[in-house]
Amino acid sequence: MYKQLASDKENIEVLLESVKQLTTQHFQQVETIPTSAKPQEVKNYHLPEEGIGAEAVLAQFKTDYQQLMCGSSGPRYWGYVTGGATPASVIGDWLATTFDQNTQSVQGRGDVSAIMEKETIQLLLDFLNLPKTFFGGFVTGATMSNFTCLGVARQWIGKNQGYDIALDGLQKPVQIVTGMPHSSVIKGIAMLGMGSTNIHKIPLLDGREAIDVEKLEDFLKQNASDDVIVLSSAGTVNSVDFDDLKAIATLKETYNFWWHIDAAFGGMVACVEDKKHFVEGWEKADSITVDCHKWFNIPYDSAVFFIQEKHQKRQIETFQNSNAPYLGNPIEDFSYLNFLPENSRRFRALPVWFSLLAYGKKGYQEIVQRNIDVAQKLTNYIETSEKFELVAPTRVNVVCFKVVGLSQEKQDEFLQTLNSRRKIFITPSVYLEQSCFRAAFVNWQTTEKDIVIAIEELEETHHQYI
Repeated sequence: MYKQLASDKENIEVLLESVKQLTTQHFQQVETIPTSAKPQEVKNYHLPEEGIGAEAVLAQFKTDYQQLMCGSSGPRYWGYVTGGATPASVIGDWLATTFDQNTQSVQGRGDVSAIMEKETIQLLLDFLNLPKTFFGGFVTGATMSNFTCLGVARQWIGKNQGYDIALDGLQKPVQIVTGMPHSSVIKGIAMLGMGSTNIHKIPLLDGREAIDVEKLEDFLKQNASDDVIVLSSAGTVNSVDFDDLKAIATLKETYNFWWHIDAAFGGMVACVEDKKHFVEGWEKADSITVDCHKWFNIPYDSAVFFIQEKHQKRQIETFQNSNAPYLGNPIEDFSYLNFLPENSRRFRALPVWFSLLAYGKKGYQEIVQRNIDVAQKLTNYIETSEKFELVAPTRVNVVCFKVVGLSQEKQDEFLQTLNSRRKIFITPSVYLEQSCFRAAFVNWQTTEKDIVIAIEELEETHHQYI
């Protein structure tokens, strides 16, 4: 064995103790870690002939890169709907790496991680109040979850039209309708060869990011002889607006279409009593996307797909490893190899399993409710301020606002100045063609004191800039 490998194996306890101390330090100091990194240039690296060993590499990381890690897992990083990692999920993620399982089969071919994955899916369905008629699995993020669901939808369309898209490829255009899709949905449609320009946009409700269901029904009536994929939003990326899922569920009783819901982070409202009406009816969907690295506060990369079990035949047709006979019959001998895009993947269920069981329904309900409350606190400040104004109503946990009286160019400069202070981090967005700032609250550590800091930063930046 190469000398550095042998040495690292012999000293693994010391090495992991050093990593544990670094992890502990991060959790203890995350509230004070700057929310953005200073600009850096990429170094011109050359791989050495002789390795220096893990201990020396760790020391080099501390010297060269640790100070560049921004506080994206901290309580005042509100960009991109990025959650933090709960302590339990970090434990699960560490162990997922340690045990390094081949997460595929439940038949005991090497490990039982797929059994834990199916059990974790059951925990998620229970938490989200979804029926056990859904089957699910773990993928990298919302993009791959949407891709997986839409891949099965595409196969369903083809079979309805009398041919097998997985075997023969697309032969006819696929009808896809939506209101305000996330970019990852459009990306998935493009990757599946259905063509992003084939998406038919249904008008939105006035002043909303939600689809006009009456207009949707008009389209379905006019295209009653066609097979259609309907894409819904359960929490739009800009303002967390929701399509009327209950009304669309009713349309399913009359019209035959595949219904996919992108609930990447908005689906979490299912656990909050006064918000769960937003997802009423979603149990009738054919497929649902939920992201775990957002409001569930699981480390990147982690998301789940939920697809009704009645579609499993189409799912197998889409993803089966037909050229690997040693894997057995995909229906009789279950393996995730035949149900999702990836053949090789890490044990993503374990961090979720740890975190769900560690904090339970009440723990996650508290996180979600607290995020909603702090979003409202920031909203209250903006509504009473003469310096800032809301651009969109705060329905759940995202606040869209801008500076009063500034041009678009100056708005951008203001945001850059605000973020460069490195106390809070928010991102630019566009709400109904109006540019704005967007603060997304999903972190398990965010409290009202962070909103106090944010208000101070907004006031000081305004004074500095204006």
